[in-house]
Amino acid sequence: MSSTVHKGSIDRRDASVVLAFVLTAFIALLIGGFAGLLQGMARGMNLTLPFGMSYYQLLTAHGVLMALIFTTYFIIGFLLAGCSKALGGVLPSPARRLAWTGFGLMTAGTVLGTVLILLDQATVLYTFYAPMQASPWFYIALVLLVAGSWLPAFSVFYCLRVWKRQNPGGITPLFMFMSAVTMALWMVATLGVAFEVIALLIPWSFGWVDRVHVMLSRTLFWYFGHPLVYFWLLPAYICWYTVIPKVIGGRIFSDALARLSFLLFLVFSVPVGFHHQLMEPGIPSIWKYIQVVLTFMVIIPTLTTAFSTFAVFELRGRELGGRGLFGWLRLMPWRDVRFFAPFMGMLAFIPAGAGGIINASNQMNAVVHNTLWVTGHLHLTVATTVALTFFGITYWLIPSILGKTLTPGMHRLGLIQTVLWLVGMVFMSGSMHTVGLLGSPRRTAYTTYGDHPDSVLWMPYYVAMAVGGTILFAGVLLMMVNVVRLLRAPTGSTEFPVAEPAEGAAPAPRLFERWGVWMAVVVALILAAYAVPVMDMVVNPVPGSPPVVTW
Repeated sequence: MSSTVHKGSIDRRDASVVLAFVLTAFIALLIGGFAGLLQGMARGMNLTLPFGMSYYQLLTAHGVLMALIFTTYFIIGFLLAGCSKALGGVLPSPARRLAWTGFGLMTAGTVLGTVLILLDQATVLYTFYAPMQASPWFYIALVLLVAGSWLPAFSVFYCLRVWKRQNPGGITPLFMFMSAVTMALWMVATLGVAFEVIALLIPWSFGWVDRVHVMLSRTLFWYFGHPLVYFWLLPAYICWYTVIPKVIGGRIFSDALARLSFLLFLVFSVPVGFHHQLMEPGIPSIWKYIQVVLTFMVIIPTLTTAFSTFAVFELRGRELGGRGLFGWLRLMPWRDVRFFAPFMGMLAFIPAGAGGIINASNQMNAVVHNTLWVTGHLHLTVATTVALTFFGITYWLIPSILGKTLTPGMHRLGLIQTVLWLVGMVFMSGSMHTVGLLGSPRRTAYTTYGDHPDSVLWMPYYVAMAVGGTILFAGVLLMMVNVVRLLRAPTGSTEFPVAEPAEGAAPAPRLFERWGVWMAVVVALILAAYAVPVMDMVVNPVPGSPPVVTW
């Protein structure tokens, strides 16, 4: 079938590459979700795992497949679809080739890495820094994954360049602008983990060097590890800023404020990794303090995002006749899964963001450090806010690009899946937060610590976590059913919803289009936050660590 008769919102060739990324993401979700189910049953109910698998092996599989693979593949597919839409429904051929090549490299790395985890050759958790050592081929798999992901990033940049050539002097479409910021953040952040893997971990794992610099390894990982959170969140924010207003029949509150928020995320998201290392020796307190301050700067664009999105809801609700302080709430399209799932994700981000402030505060972090509180926080952010938004996107993205109809039955199933997910997360993440405050450590298999009284008090929470994990896996299965139903939906038309700015809104300043200026600010802040402490680690090396294998 030629592209001229394709009824989707984008060219069928673009739809193929978008679908490849999105469906691979959901395969990772299914496998990673099953690993999480077994992991929760093992810790909560002392389940004997099948096939001689270990708790930590499942923990690694769950973390890698859910936090790295599911998110990265889905984000790339979503952003490529948006760029195609902004260019009239057709990606430039070089951009499409870059995306397919990247997909091949990423998938080769994903398959190789997953096989090694299942063979128990890479049980190093998804935070794969030293001194725990995996098979060298696991690190090579990571190189393929990261290098492969750079090619779709270049694809997005190429699309931006093409649009600029076609529209000299024009303001980049908001969706494309946000996509470019997201991929710029990804490129800058992954440089750290790429250097860690290539320069430190691969030579060490092959035995070419005897020891590895543990502190440098951890620092390079967390240089990447916290910006990764915003790489997850920014595509969700794209949906909140550009898609949800269209779904509810409104307009973007402020195009300029949306762009500024994303640029501030780009500037302040990378030089903050030390707030993950507040309890570690070897890093002078002044550098930890500087990065904690920079971490709190990210609160500014977070609050502007909350203000802008809820302003859209209220304005649209009042257009429809809502009165009083919360009269607009009842007029939102609660039976539309495209709105309901992301909105529930927004609500979940309120406690998730508050937990992030606690984690980044030096004194309060000392209370929750390395407890299940941290795991609960992670599940509120990526597994609730981000996941529910991605699910909401899926319900319109697949039928839109394939020329299918989003039926009322799919809306009902989507609402059920969303509620199921929320209930499961209340049990699991709520128990994690609570038992974390009681001192229960994270990343530990089932143990009663010799029937210690404190440990015995934790056990009911572990059971609740297992119950929540079981409900969540039921949500995964229902989501997979829904994806299949979307693929087999009746031929028709589903809108690719992208909102327009509000009438009379001030235009975005030209400064926002000067990429060189913003990237220079990013580099300057990174150098200010990292140059001296990293140089100190290199110039004054510690003895280093031999490989540690604990499984």
